[in-house]
Amino acid sequence: MPWTSSESRYSTVSVLLHWLMLILLILVYASMELRGIFPKGSGGRALIREVHYMLGLTVFVLVWFRLVARSIGPAPKIFPASPQWQTLLARVMHWLLYLFMISMPILGWLITSAEGHQVMFYGFDLPLLVHEDKALAKQVEHWHVLIGNIGYWLIGLHALAGLYHHYVVGDNTLLRMMPKRAPR
Repeated sequence: MPWTSSESRYSTVSVLLHWLMLILLILVYASMELRGIFPKGSGGRALIREVHYMLGLTVFVLVWFRLVARSIGPAPKIFPASPQWQTLLARVMHWLLYLFMISMPILGWLITSAEGHQVMFYGFDLPLLVHEDKALAKQVEHWHVLIGNIGYWLIGLHALAGLYHHYVVGDNTLLRMMPKRAPR
């Protein structure tokens, strides 16, 4: 599985991680949005919360692999080239998305720790980041929810930009990140 991008496409690792992380982010958001179907204190609600934690931390682990893959060689060129302001805006958007994928799991882990709960990650108990502090948990939860809401916008704008470039501008922005098709 090559880690380096070609002139026209992102590396197989980058493409795989990009789409896998999109699926994980959908599941992370869905797990919190759907928790209301279970009554508070029920096993179903506890399970969906644990799934949320585990998937969020999986995003946290995978984002570091994405950053490594990104650092190995230059990104494929956009053809025809975008205006400089769009290139700058795309860079800012990408770094905001990376910051989002790093900060949200840390904030979630911090909330859980401050609530005095252990976080399980694929069968392993993770250490508490802080001692139990309900006030701190509430403060951090405020930021976690706010940044989570901002995340909807970041992800949505990122997707819209890709579709705009593909269908309106007609450049290869989206094609660079699409999985390879098998030859017919």
